[in-house]
Amino acid sequence: MPDVSQVADALAENADAGDAQHLQRFFKTGPGEYGEGDVFIGVRVPAIRKLAKQFAALPLTEVDVLLDSPVHEHRLAGLLILVEQFGRASAVRTRDDAARGRIADSYLAAVRRGRVNNWDLVDQSAPYILGDWLYDRPRDLVFELGTDEDLWRRRVALLTTFGFIRNGDASTTLALAARVLGDRRDLTQKATGWMLREVGKRVDRVLLTGFLDEHAAAMGATALSYATEHLDTDLRAHYRSLRRR
Repeated sequence: MPDVSQVADALAENADAGDAQHLQRFFKTGPGEYGEGDVFIGVRVPAIRKLAKQFAALPLTEVDVLLDSPVHEHRLAGLLILVEQFGRASAVRTRDDAARGRIADSYLAAVRRGRVNNWDLVDQSAPYILGDWLYDRPRDLVFELGTDEDLWRRRVALLTTFGFIRNGDASTTLALAARVLGDRRDLTQKATGWMLREVGKRVDRVLLTGFLDEHAAAMGATALSYATEHLDTDLRAHYRSLRRR
């Protein structure tokens, strides 16, 4: 059975000091920035994905050790291991809802204790764990997280709805987007606009334009830009002009 020290050692073998410096800047780890204090060792995502598959049998208690690490790549590895485990437990022929539930609970606990705390960590985990787990279950949790003022819990909620969108259901995305329109933080704006854009692309463009007809005037510029970027030029200009009136 693998243990957390083996994962940490494997990550260290793939670390690069130059990449670490670049990632520290890219993920805004300076004072007052959204990633303040985050620590990088310089491991690229493809290598972390490969290691997540290699250590997919890591026990949940050991995954928690990775998730509680101050090192960003340790937390990403832990999350990708959870995604890998959840996907294997969701296989049609060997579906194991008890295991899926344990993994979802472990993930949610990490979210609540602040360990899923940068945009890449959220985006590479929330749709594939909570998004799949909650698709055919009550979604109160999505709104609980989505109305939390914490930036990362709110983004987890928004990205969780991507799992629903991928299954053709835009209802929760639209309802949550309407509730967070006033949040002008850049990472919330981008996530909201991105999810709305995906509603138009993957579910029904009419649902997107209906939302924009009602809410475009109240939307932040970034969210509106993301939501409309795939529309034709005239329609995009129409919705963006509403905000300026």
